[in-house]
Amino acid sequence: MTVPEAPLEQTEHGLIPAGEGWFVLNAKDARWNLEGTGQRLTFFEGDAERWQVGLNVSILEPGQQMAMYHFEDEQEDFLVVSGDAIVIVEGEERPLRAWDLVHCPPGTKHVIVGAGTGPAILVSVGSRGSEGPWGYPVDPVAARHDACAKEETTDSGVAYERFAKRAPTPYEGWLP
Repeated sequence: MTVPEAPLEQTEHGLIPAGEGWFVLNAKDARWNLEGTGQRLTFFEGDAERWQVGLNVSILEPGQQMAMYHFEDEQEDFLVVSGDAIVIVEGEERPLRAWDLVHCPPGTKHVIVGAGTGPAILVSVGSRGSEGPWGYPVDPVAARHDACAKEETTDSGVAYERFAKRAPTPYEGWLP
């Protein structure tokens, strides 16, 4: 069996895979998103429905949250490629620097926040297709960084209600 090459579709905000199969896509050519938290993020899978593993690149400015403090039923891993960040995991704060890896088994409460004097670039890998449970607990350490929901919830809409919705954006020279 030969696996076909997925075509890449040019959108107004960058390239996305437009079908199933293998492909090569440079992050600088991909469609990016501006998250409600202000984070810049690319999902290489585009609009694909069924990926088993997702990989994305995030750019966090100092003080910017990657997400709200949360847990989920799937493993996630985060590699800091450049810059500085802080991980809050299970209520503990740890500094991160280039080439630090954060491994979160299923159920681990966590969030990453940009730190230092410039942007932090992270690569995130996680399973796709999670049915839950997801949760957004309130944590005093995460709250000091404005990185947790105002009240404990399992509803992402409630956890992120103070933020704008994700919006696609073209790449604008953020990567080295």
